[in-house]
Amino acid sequence: MTIVARDFTTQLLIDAGIKDGMRVLDVGCGSGDVSFLVRSLVGESGEVIGVDHDDEALTAARNRRAEGSLPLPVFIQSNLLDLPNSIGMFDAIVGRRVLMYQADTVATVTSLAAHLRPSGSMVFQEHDTTMAPASIDAFALHRKAQGWLKEMIACEGADLHIGFNLHGIFTRAGLCVGSVRAECLVQTPDSPYSLGHIVRACLPRIIALGVATTDEIGIETLQQRLDDERVQSHGIYIGDVMFGAWASKPAG
Repeated sequence: MTIVARDFTTQLLIDAGIKDGMRVLDVGCGSGDVSFLVRSLVGESGEVIGVDHDDEALTAARNRRAEGSLPLPVFIQSNLLDLPNSIGMFDAIVGRRVLMYQADTVATVTSLAAHLRPSGSMVFQEHDTTMAPASIDAFALHRKAQGWLKEMIACEGADLHIGFNLHGIFTRAGLCVGSVRAECLVQTPDSPYSLGHIVRACLPRIIALGVATTDEIGIETLQQRLDDERVQSHGIYIGDVMFGAWASKPAG
């Protein structure tokens, strides 16, 4: 029997109870990756609404096409702290890499919970730099590239230790925590990791914030140099740690 492992986000959403027929809000939806994933979980009888403040990202989300016959998610533009009342109530509210960028995470979750039905679920996946990168071997270039990303999100005001704060955030917002979990992204000599491509995607932000120069990064050869270091090291490198948590709104 072949066992197909689900990715972290999918497993988190399923374990948190996202299922057929639910009405779900994806906050900070960006170009819609999580929205379309949730769409596949709630089926034809469910509904997914994605919300983001970035009009360009929302345009990209609206231009996507889902596989099969499922209705497309609906995407609206709004800030998380002032969602329109017309958006209604939801069985679940989800988000990925969103809370880490909020100035007041408790206020954000509290505000969002006003749109959550009693016993509904709040589900967030966040990335935490507290324990990563980690390795026994040097991995000098990997650590340098990871450092550019870490400094970038720090300059953008993100909470680098959000994973360890999730339980407290949910609790202070009046929710009942169901579970908190974490998973490392482990790179071995024979398992490539697209760190160079991630740096490329973030390059304009890295340059604009003065984290590194184009000459320092050498983006055209970065992924190849990282691959060479991976193969030559014969070691294991942990580049990222994902935290996931869900909580429920009290029935009363």
